[in-house]
Amino acid sequence: MFQNVGEMLVLFFRTLAALPLAWRQRQKVADQFFEIGNASLLMVCILSFFIGSVIALQTGPLLVEHGLASYVGGVVGYSICRELAPVMMAILIAGRIGSSMAAEIGSMRVYQEIDALRTMNINPIHYLVLPRLIALSAALPLLVIFAILVGWLGGAFVCVANTRIEISFAAFLSALRDVVEISDVANGVFKSFVFAVIIGVVSCHQGLITRGGPRGIGRSVTKAVVNSIVLIVIFDYLLTRALQK
Repeated sequence: MFQNVGEMLVLFFRTLAALPLAWRQRQKVADQFFEIGNASLLMVCILSFFIGSVIALQTGPLLVEHGLASYVGGVVGYSICRELAPVMMAILIAGRIGSSMAAEIGSMRVYQEIDALRTMNINPIHYLVLPRLIALSAALPLLVIFAILVGWLGGAFVCVANTRIEISFAAFLSALRDVVEISDVANGVFKSFVFAVIIGVVSCHQGLITRGGPRGIGRSVTKAVVNSIVLIVIFDYLLTRALQK
Protein backbone atom coordinates (compact mmCIF):
# COMPACT_ATOMS: atom_id res chain seq x y z
CA MET A 1 0.00 0.00 0.00
CA PHE A 2 2.65 2.53 1.05
CA GLN A 3 4.75 1.57 -1.95
CA ASN A 4 1.83 2.30 -4.27
CA VAL A 5 1.21 5.65 -2.58
CA GLY A 6 4.89 6.53 -3.01
CA GLU A 7 4.85 5.49 -6.66
CA MET A 8 1.74 7.58 -7.31
CA LEU A 9 3.32 10.62 -5.68
CA VAL A 10 6.44 10.16 -7.81
CA LEU A 11 4.27 9.86 -10.92
CA PHE A 12 2.34 12.99 -9.96
CA PHE A 13 5.46 15.10 -9.43
CA ARG A 14 7.12 13.78 -12.60
CA THR A 15 3.98 14.71 -14.52
CA LEU A 16 3.92 18.11 -12.83
CA ALA A 17 7.53 18.66 -13.86
CA ALA A 18 6.56 17.90 -17.46
CA LEU A 19 3.86 20.61 -17.59
CA PRO A 20 6.09 23.01 -19.60
CA LEU A 21 6.03 20.39 -22.38
CA ALA A 22 2.23 20.27 -22.47
CA TRP A 23 2.06 22.55 -25.51
CA ARG A 24 3.69 19.83 -27.62
CA GLN A 25 0.89 17.44 -26.63
CA ARG A 26 -1.94 19.93 -27.20
CA GLN A 27 -3.61 17.77 -29.84
CA LYS A 28 -3.65 14.73 -27.56
CA VAL A 29 -4.97 16.90 -24.72
CA ALA A 30 -7.78 18.17 -26.96
CA ASP A 31 -8.61 14.64 -28.12
CA GLN A 32 -8.75 13.37 -24.54
CA PHE A 33 -10.82 16.37 -23.44
CA PHE A 34 -13.48 15.86 -26.10
CA GLU A 35 -13.51 12.12 -25.51
CA ILE A 36 -14.21 12.68 -21.81
CA GLY A 37 -16.97 15.15 -22.63
CA ASN A 38 -18.61 13.00 -25.28
CA ALA A 39 -18.49 9.91 -23.10
CA SER A 40 -19.82 11.59 -19.97
CA LEU A 41 -22.11 14.51 -20.79
CA LEU A 42 -25.35 12.57 -21.20
CA MET A 43 -24.75 10.52 -18.05
CA VAL A 44 -23.84 13.66 -16.11
CA CYS A 45 -27.07 15.31 -17.26
CA ILE A 46 -29.27 12.37 -16.25
CA LEU A 47 -27.52 11.73 -12.94
CA SER A 48 -27.41 15.36 -11.81
CA PHE A 49 -31.04 16.04 -12.77
CA PHE A 50 -32.27 13.13 -10.67
CA ILE A 51 -29.91 13.94 -7.79
CA GLY A 52 -31.49 17.39 -7.57
CA SER A 53 -34.94 15.86 -7.90
CA VAL A 54 -34.35 13.35 -5.11
CA ILE A 55 -32.92 15.96 -2.73
CA ALA A 56 -35.94 18.19 -3.31
CA LEU A 57 -38.31 15.25 -2.95
CA GLN A 58 -36.71 14.17 0.34
CA THR A 59 -36.25 17.56 1.99
CA GLY A 60 -39.09 19.61 0.46
CA PRO A 61 -42.13 18.03 2.19
CA LEU A 62 -40.32 17.97 5.55
CA LEU A 63 -39.36 21.64 5.36
CA VAL A 64 -42.87 22.60 4.23
CA GLU A 65 -44.41 20.71 7.16
CA HIS A 66 -42.26 22.71 9.57
CA GLY A 67 -43.06 26.03 7.94
CA LEU A 68 -39.67 26.34 6.25
CA ALA A 69 -40.80 26.21 2.63
CA SER A 70 -38.70 29.26 1.79
CA TYR A 71 -35.53 27.28 2.56
CA VAL A 72 -36.12 24.43 0.11
CA GLY A 73 -34.29 26.07 -2.78
CA GLY A 74 -31.36 26.97 -0.55
CA VAL A 75 -31.02 23.48 0.89
CA VAL A 76 -31.14 21.84 -2.55
CA GLY A 77 -28.76 24.35 -4.11
CA TYR A 78 -26.24 24.32 -1.27
CA SER A 79 -26.04 20.53 -0.95
CA ILE A 80 -25.65 20.02 -4.68
CA CYS A 81 -22.94 22.58 -5.35
CA ARG A 82 -20.78 21.93 -2.30
CA GLU A 83 -21.04 18.17 -1.96
CA LEU A 84 -23.23 16.05 -4.21
CA ALA A 85 -22.24 17.35 -7.64
CA PRO A 86 -18.44 17.13 -7.20
CA VAL A 87 -18.48 13.77 -5.39
CA MET A 88 -21.04 12.02 -7.58
CA MET A 89 -19.50 13.31 -10.81
CA ALA A 90 -16.04 12.26 -9.64
CA ILE A 91 -17.29 8.74 -8.88
CA LEU A 92 -18.98 8.62 -12.28
CA ILE A 93 -15.81 9.75 -14.06
CA ALA A 94 -13.71 7.28 -12.06
CA GLY A 95 -15.92 4.45 -13.26
CA ARG A 96 -16.28 5.64 -16.86
CA ILE A 97 -13.03 7.43 -17.71
CA GLY A 98 -10.59 6.20 -15.05
CA SER A 99 -11.28 2.58 -15.96
CA SER A 100 -10.77 3.40 -19.64
CA MET A 101 -7.43 5.08 -18.93
CA ALA A 102 -6.22 2.14 -16.85
CA ALA A 103 -7.31 -0.33 -19.55
CA GLU A 104 -5.67 1.60 -22.40
CA ILE A 105 -2.34 2.13 -20.68
CA GLY A 106 -2.45 -1.36 -19.14
CA SER A 107 -2.93 -2.90 -22.60
CA MET A 108 0.01 -0.92 -23.92
CA ARG A 109 2.09 -2.13 -20.98
CA VAL A 110 1.15 -5.80 -21.39
CA TYR A 111 1.70 -5.79 -25.15
CA GLN A 112 5.05 -3.96 -24.80
CA GLU A 113 3.98 -0.79 -26.58
CA ILE A 114 5.33 1.29 -23.72
CA ASP A 115 8.70 -0.42 -24.11
CA ALA A 116 8.54 0.48 -27.79
CA LEU A 117 7.96 4.12 -26.87
CA ARG A 118 11.05 4.07 -24.68
CA THR A 119 13.03 2.48 -27.52
CA MET A 120 12.02 5.43 -29.71
CA ASN A 121 13.17 7.79 -26.93
CA ILE A 122 9.59 8.87 -26.13
CA ASN A 123 8.86 9.38 -22.45
CA PRO A 124 5.65 7.48 -21.56
CA ILE A 125 4.78 10.03 -18.89
CA HIS A 126 4.99 12.90 -21.38
CA TYR A 127 3.14 10.99 -24.11
CA LEU A 128 0.51 9.05 -22.14
CA VAL A 129 0.05 10.46 -18.64
CA LEU A 130 0.43 14.23 -19.13
CA PRO A 131 -2.31 14.69 -21.80
CA ARG A 132 -4.78 12.54 -19.87
CA LEU A 133 -4.17 14.32 -16.58
CA ILE A 134 -4.49 17.79 -18.10
CA ALA A 135 -7.64 16.88 -20.04
CA LEU A 136 -9.27 15.29 -16.99
CA SER A 137 -8.33 18.21 -14.74
CA ALA A 138 -10.00 20.61 -17.19
CA ALA A 139 -13.02 18.48 -18.08
CA LEU A 140 -14.24 17.39 -14.64
CA PRO A 141 -14.64 20.92 -13.18
CA LEU A 142 -16.60 21.94 -16.29
CA LEU A 143 -18.78 18.86 -15.98
CA VAL A 144 -19.39 19.68 -12.32
CA ILE A 145 -20.50 23.23 -13.17
CA PHE A 146 -22.91 21.76 -15.70
CA ALA A 147 -24.07 19.18 -13.14
CA ILE A 148 -24.75 21.89 -10.55
CA LEU A 149 -26.97 23.82 -12.96
CA VAL A 150 -28.85 20.71 -14.09
CA GLY A 151 -29.22 19.56 -10.47
CA TRP A 152 -30.75 22.89 -9.52
CA LEU A 153 -33.13 22.55 -12.46
CA GLY A 154 -34.13 19.06 -11.29
CA GLY A 155 -34.80 20.33 -7.79
CA ALA A 156 -36.87 23.24 -9.11
CA PHE A 157 -38.89 20.91 -11.32
CA VAL A 158 -39.85 18.71 -8.36
CA CYS A 159 -40.72 21.70 -6.18
CA VAL A 160 -43.06 23.06 -8.84
CA ALA A 161 -44.63 19.73 -9.84
CA ASN A 162 -44.98 18.00 -6.45
CA THR A 163 -48.27 18.74 -4.72
CA ARG A 164 -46.73 18.28 -1.27
CA ILE A 165 -44.30 21.13 -1.90
CA GLU A 166 -45.88 23.47 -4.48
CA ILE A 167 -43.18 26.11 -4.53
CA SER A 168 -43.01 28.34 -7.57
CA PHE A 169 -39.93 28.41 -9.76
CA ALA A 170 -39.34 32.06 -8.84
CA ALA A 171 -39.54 31.27 -5.10
CA PHE A 172 -37.10 28.38 -5.55
CA LEU A 173 -34.59 30.60 -7.34
CA SER A 174 -35.02 33.36 -4.78
CA ALA A 175 -34.25 30.97 -1.90
CA LEU A 176 -31.30 29.57 -3.83
CA ARG A 177 -29.85 33.06 -4.39
CA ASP A 178 -30.28 33.92 -0.71
CA VAL A 179 -28.36 30.85 0.50
CA VAL A 180 -25.88 29.86 -2.20
CA GLU A 181 -22.89 32.12 -2.79
CA ILE A 182 -20.26 32.09 -5.52
CA SER A 183 -17.80 30.72 -2.97
CA ASP A 184 -20.00 27.65 -2.53
CA VAL A 185 -19.87 26.89 -6.25
CA ALA A 186 -16.13 27.58 -6.28
CA ASN A 187 -15.77 25.14 -3.38
CA GLY A 188 -17.39 22.35 -5.40
CA VAL A 189 -15.37 23.17 -8.51
CA PHE A 190 -12.10 23.15 -6.55
CA LYS A 191 -12.99 19.77 -5.04
CA SER A 192 -13.67 18.42 -8.52
CA PHE A 193 -10.23 19.58 -9.70
CA VAL A 194 -8.56 17.71 -6.84
CA PHE A 195 -10.68 14.63 -7.57
CA ALA A 196 -9.70 14.81 -11.26
CA VAL A 197 -6.01 14.77 -10.35
CA ILE A 198 -6.61 11.78 -8.06
CA ILE A 199 -8.47 9.84 -10.75
CA GLY A 200 -5.87 10.62 -13.40
CA VAL A 201 -2.87 9.71 -11.27
CA VAL A 202 -4.40 6.53 -9.83
CA SER A 203 -5.68 5.28 -13.19
CA CYS A 204 -2.48 5.99 -15.10
CA HIS A 205 -0.38 4.46 -12.32
CA GLN A 206 -2.43 1.27 -12.34
CA GLY A 207 -2.07 1.08 -16.10
CA LEU A 208 1.69 1.53 -15.98
CA ILE A 209 2.21 -1.25 -13.41
CA THR A 210 -0.08 -3.77 -15.15
CA ARG A 211 1.26 -7.31 -15.39
CA GLY A 212 -0.06 -10.67 -16.51
CA GLY A 213 -2.04 -10.35 -19.72
CA PRO A 214 -5.81 -9.77 -20.02
CA ARG A 215 -6.44 -10.90 -16.44
CA GLY A 216 -3.87 -8.41 -15.21
CA ILE A 217 -5.56 -5.65 -17.22
CA GLY A 218 -8.87 -6.52 -15.56
CA ARG A 219 -7.28 -6.35 -12.11
CA SER A 220 -5.71 -2.98 -12.90
CA VAL A 221 -9.04 -1.56 -14.06
CA THR A 222 -10.77 -2.75 -10.89
CA LYS A 223 -8.02 -1.37 -8.66
CA ALA A 224 -8.03 1.95 -10.50
CA VAL A 225 -11.77 2.45 -9.94
CA VAL A 226 -11.86 1.22 -6.34
CA ASN A 227 -8.74 3.11 -5.25
CA SER A 228 -9.98 6.29 -6.93
CA ILE A 229 -13.35 6.14 -5.16
CA VAL A 230 -11.74 5.47 -1.78
CA LEU A 231 -9.35 8.41 -2.21
CA ILE A 232 -12.18 10.65 -3.44
CA VAL A 233 -14.17 9.98 -0.26
CA ILE A 234 -11.12 10.50 1.97
CA PHE A 235 -10.10 13.75 0.27
CA ASP A 236 -13.71 14.93 0.26
CA TYR A 237 -13.67 14.78 4.06
CA LEU A 238 -10.28 16.49 4.27
CA LEU A 239 -11.24 19.25 1.84
CA THR A 240 -14.59 19.77 3.55
CA ARG A 241 -12.82 20.28 6.88
CA ALA A 242 -10.27 22.62 5.30
CA LEU A 243 -12.85 24.67 3.36
CA GLN A 244 -15.48 24.98 6.07
CA LYS A 245 -16.87 28.51 6.47
